[in-house]
Amino acid sequence: MRTQVAIIGGGPAGLLLSQLLHVNGIDSVILERKTRDYVLGRIRAGVLEQGLVRLMEEAGCAGRMHAEGFSHDGALISYGSEIFRIDFAEHTGTPVLIYGQTEVTRDLYDAREKAGGKIEFEVDDVMIRDADTDRPHVQYTRNGTARRIDCEFVAGCDGFHGVSRQAIPLTVRREYEKIYPFGWLGVLSKTPPVNHELIYANSERGFALCSMRNDHLSRYYIQCSLSDSPADWTDEAFWEELKRRIPKAQADTLVTGPSIEKSIAPLRSFVTEPMRWGRLFLCGDAAHIVPPTGAKGLNTAASDVHYLYNALREYYRDGSEAGINAYSKRALARVWKAERFSWWFSSLLHRYPDQSAFDLKMQLAELEFLRANRAAQQAMAENYVGLPY
Repeated sequence: MRTQVAIIGGGPAGLLLSQLLHVNGIDSVILERKTRDYVLGRIRAGVLEQGLVRLMEEAGCAGRMHAEGFSHDGALISYGSEIFRIDFAEHTGTPVLIYGQTEVTRDLYDAREKAGGKIEFEVDDVMIRDADTDRPHVQYTRNGTARRIDCEFVAGCDGFHGVSRQAIPLTVRREYEKIYPFGWLGVLSKTPPVNHELIYANSERGFALCSMRNDHLSRYYIQCSLSDSPADWTDEAFWEELKRRIPKAQADTLVTGPSIEKSIAPLRSFVTEPMRWGRLFLCGDAAHIVPPTGAKGLNTAASDVHYLYNALREYYRDGSEAGINAYSKRALARVWKAERFSWWFSSLLHRYPDQSAFDLKMQLAELEFLRANRAAQQAMAENYVGLPY
């Protein structure tokens, strides 16, 4: 097989890149290790920055998102018995859109299928070859048959555990990582959200988050031990613990119900540099991971796609390599700002095992400063709704 861009990974980053390239007349093939149903079964965040919204519009995939998504102009932060609101619209003039990552992925799959896009599912033994030459290719097997794609560029959108990052020699790449000493226990339930906007809660028992997918589907999280498993938590135990961590007014009105999904996610901050080696480019989780506190994972992947798709469009339209040569530097400049915000927001809201009395006082002072200071609120709002590309 031959294509212009071989894309490793059929998640939202790979699909969005493929669809944007298609709109601009650039051919691509996507290789995905799992099935479509498996990919769509992943439960992920659903806070979309306006940059991602615009990319979906540019890709021609924004109809259902605008019809079913919820525009949020702010978010609530609670600590102890106190609660305050960060007004995104007032500070930035920009809302965020609540629309599940699963739905983004579904819309992109539908668009690629409608356009006759080539997606190979259930592929194994993927190997990226000759990425440091002008004739890279990708080898893989499907249904036990060895296959090969000759291409001009390779986009590694295959996540943290994928093969793309590993294809960059250790002599070239450098990795930066922070592992957090706790996880998030998340529950999805067919219940109305406890509040029309997200609530981020810092309590003496640990962090909690009240989120939603729509008017009848809620997503809740609590900080938990890394040694916990979902089986350790009954639905009743989860709801009781959540109520202890959120303000009383919300706890008293919380509607509970059976969980339809329950999982624990570890938290880490991770960045690899560079994000380009020859004609191989890394996008999304293949290059960087953020803790979910600031909802930056999917959104930072989208900014990578923005830089890469524009670089490739410039290459094929104008014959210029300026964009592809600058890709890693441009992408990383924004990645590190997203990493900083996610690290800061996580530090503000979680309880750490080794926190001293002084550390807790500093955390409280930071929360009270954010509550009282307009400039601090504006800085947070600008980061939350998404820094410009």
